[in-house]
Amino acid sequence: MEYTTTVEIDLPRNQFLEILTNEENMKHWMRGLVSYERLSANKNTEGARTAFKFKMGKREMNMVETILKVNFPEEFFVAYDSKGVHNVQKNYFEEKNGKTIWSSKSEFKFDSFMMKTMAFLMPGLFKKQSRQYADDFKNFAEKGISVLDNV
Repeated sequence: MEYTTTVEIDLPRNQFLEILTNEENMKHWMRGLVSYERLSANKNTEGARTAFKFKMGKREMNMVETILKVNFPEEFFVAYDSKGVHNVQKNYFEEKNGKTIWSSKSEFKFDSFMMKTMAFLMPGLFKKQSRQYADDFKNFAEKGISVLDNV
């Protein structure tokens, strides 16, 4: 399954990237984030890995992020692996009239029958989650509105 999520952020690209790459900001726009642990000494470098723990409703989800490509300020590619799911996210950043256009191409591969079935029957859930993160980031970056304010 593949799809692209695009959002326009009313900030110049360098300011956008400062907010996006600051680990302290993740809790403010990654809805459901419980914790993260860097598994590599270096952050934001190719091959760096981070473990994430999320809580979505009653369900907990663990995943490992691996940075695949770093070419700031234009692009940043990562892979997310969790039980039954491999997701590659190719992020592209374009500055236009002092704003940043963030396009994120998501490619999912499913290992388990249950995840394949869920993706086939409800692809909108994955797209909705990606849109939610993009909108939450936009609200935090532009207005300082944190998802923690709704907890």
